[in-house]
Amino acid sequence: MNKYKTKELTMNKLTKIGTSALCGSLAAIASANAGSLSVSGGADLSYSSVEKIVTGNPIGMGSNMTFTGTGELDNGTAFTLSIAHTNQAAYSSGNVTLDMPSLGSLIITQGGSGTGIDRIDDMMPTAWEESYDTGTGANLRSVAGAGGSTDIEWALSGDLLPEGLATYISWSPHPDGSANSDKGSSGDVTSNVIGHGWDIVLDYANPLGMVEGLTLFGGYSLIETIGSDHKSNGWGAKYAVGGLTVGYQETTEENPKDGSNVNSYDNQAYGVSFNINDNLSVSYGAHKSTQDNVGADVDLETKSAQIAYTLGGAAIKIAESDVENATYGTSDYNGTLIGVTLAF
Repeated sequence: MNKYKTKELTMNKLTKIGTSALCGSLAAIASANAGSLSVSGGADLSYSSVEKIVTGNPIGMGSNMTFTGTGELDNGTAFTLSIAHTNQAAYSSGNVTLDMPSLGSLIITQGGSGTGIDRIDDMMPTAWEESYDTGTGANLRSVAGAGGSTDIEWALSGDLLPEGLATYISWSPHPDGSANSDKGSSGDVTSNVIGHGWDIVLDYANPLGMVEGLTLFGGYSLIETIGSDHKSNGWGAKYAVGGLTVGYQETTEENPKDGSNVNSYDNQAYGVSFNINDNLSVSYGAHKSTQDNVGADVDLETKSAQIAYTLGGAAIKIAESDVENATYGTSDYNGTLIGVTLAF
C-alpha cells in the first residue's frame, strides 16, 4: 500500500472518530438541557336517569387529553407548558407556568378556569361531583372573576409566607371569556363594556399551627364595567380528621356581567365526605342559591348523595340527586347518575 493510500485511510479514521465524538458531545449537551414532554388523559362514561326529563340520549361520553412540557432556565427558573384537549380533541385551554426561585409562580392561562376566584367556586368535600353538577339540569350560578378567560396569576406560598398560607393574585385586561392567538390584535379596552379584572384568593391550611386538619379560604374579585362593576366574593372552611371531611362556604356574585336584570346570586353550601377505605368513599352535599331579581327572589336548591369506588386507573361512581327550581325557574327534578372514569 502506498503512503498516500495509508494517509487517506488514517484521515478517514480520524474523521470518523472526530465526528463520533462531536455527535456524542452534542447528544450529551442536548440531553442535559432538553425539557421533557408527557401526555395524560382519560375518558368519562355516564348513564343519566332524571325524572320529568324525557328528551335526549341518557348515555354520555367525554374524553380529555393533556400535553405537558417542562424545562429549566439557566437561573433555575422552571417552566411548564400545559395544553388541554377535551371531547374529540377540541382545544379547550392552555397555560404556561414559571416557577421562580424565592418569587413564587407566574401562571398565564388562556381559555381555562381554576385561577383567581374560580379556585374557590366550590370547595366542598365530595366523592364525585358538586351537588348541582350531576345531570339534573340545575344550572346553579357561583362566583365569576378574572379567571376563566385569559389571565395572569401570581401564586405565592412556601418560604415567602407563613407556613400553610397560599396567596393567588390574578389580573386580566379583558375578562370576557375570549381568547387570542400569538400576536393577535385587540381593541382599546376602555371602549368595551368589560374592562380590567382583579382577583385575590387566600388559602390557609392549619392556620397559625393551631388546628391540624383545618383549612380556611376566601377570595374577592372586581371586574370593571360600564355601569355597576361586577363583584364576586367567597369564604369558607374545611376540616379533615381521619377519613372524615366536613365543609361549609358562602359565595356572592353581584351585578352579573351577562346583561341580565339580576342583582346578585347569594350561595350557601355544605358537604360531608368519608373515605371508608383506600378505594371506597361516600359523600352528601347541598347547595342553596338565591337569585336576587329586580322583582321576586328565587331559591334554587340541590342535594346529592354519592358513592365512588376506584379500581386502579378506573372508578365507578353513583350520584342520587334532587334539585328544586332548576335554572331559577319552577321545575323540580330528581335523578340518578352512574359514571365510569378511565385514566391513563
